[in-house]
Amino acid sequence: MKPHCLPRRRAPLLLLTLLTALAGCDQLGIESPAAVAAQREAEGKAIGAACRHAARSVETCFEMNKRADKSAMFVGWREMNDYMRENKIEAMPAPVVAAAVEADAEEAAPAKGAKPAKKSH
Repeated sequence: MKPHCLPRRRAPLLLLTLLTALAGCDQLGIESPAAVAAQREAEGKAIGAACRHAARSVETCFEMNKRADKSAMFVGWREMNDYMRENKIEAMPAPVVAAAVEADAEEAAPAKGAKPAKKSH
């Protein structure tokens, strides 16, 4: 056996070992960019569909979910809208919106028994 042929025989073994190690990254919790993008799109579609089912406009959905992918939210909203029309499903307005409006109103109104702060001149 010639000494200069030895590295060529080890190269496929080294490559195989490297590929095996990289394939295990998913098991370590390291997500690939494609998996992250697919998850982000799926979450956006789910948010959009939920907004449509809750009788929220797509604009309101965008405002409430600033970090979600807007194009995926719109696709989910539109798909749910088409589904609801085809199957004659009525929207189910979410009671959380009314509770959130009441909570905002309570924060804006001064508490009972609270004295207004004195202004120092």
